[in-house]
Amino acid sequence: MEINSRALRAAEKIKLIIFDVDGVLTDGGIYIGANGELFKPFYCRDGLAITLAHKQGLQTAIITGRKSAQVEFRAQELKISHVFQGNSDKRGAYQELKKLTGLQDEEIAYIGDDLIDLPIMLQVGLPMAVADAVAEVRSRALVVSGFAGGRGAVRELLEFIFKAQGRWEQIMADFITPQDNTNLAQ
Repeated sequence: MEINSRALRAAEKIKLIIFDVDGVLTDGGIYIGANGELFKPFYCRDGLAITLAHKQGLQTAIITGRKSAQVEFRAQELKISHVFQGNSDKRGAYQELKKLTGLQDEEIAYIGDDLIDLPIMLQVGLPMAVADAVAEVRSRALVVSGFAGGRGAVRELLEFIFKAQGRWEQIMADFITPQDNTNLAQ
């Protein structure tokens, strides 16, 4: 993982994490079946990290350029409350999300991988990228995961935020001591 010297201070302020989908929550591939049905591979460890974020009181959102029923289903499964699909220009969705949450730029993180993500990454307090993001995105991120999109990058980046905010020890304690963890989606 690559961490800019300003990243830790920025991560301490985060209350909302926004995810791109293709190339961040998935591996970026578009899988199409013989009858035109669309498939998207999501990674379970990323899903658990999103669930843990909610348990820690952090909000999550999706802003994606494509539109699919699979994204809606996955967002519901993980209880991601703010989902904006079909936004090739993500700035409008970002402004709407800020109005809905009442949060300021410095309280928001964004995880992206491609040029379409740059307008939001340049506004948020904590721009983050997956390992296989394009160079222009990686160079503008304060944190770059060591993992590719759809292969644990979201998990690693969320763990960075949890640790920066002093939440990691409690998360670990909840798994080590007898707890009811039945409501955790992956």
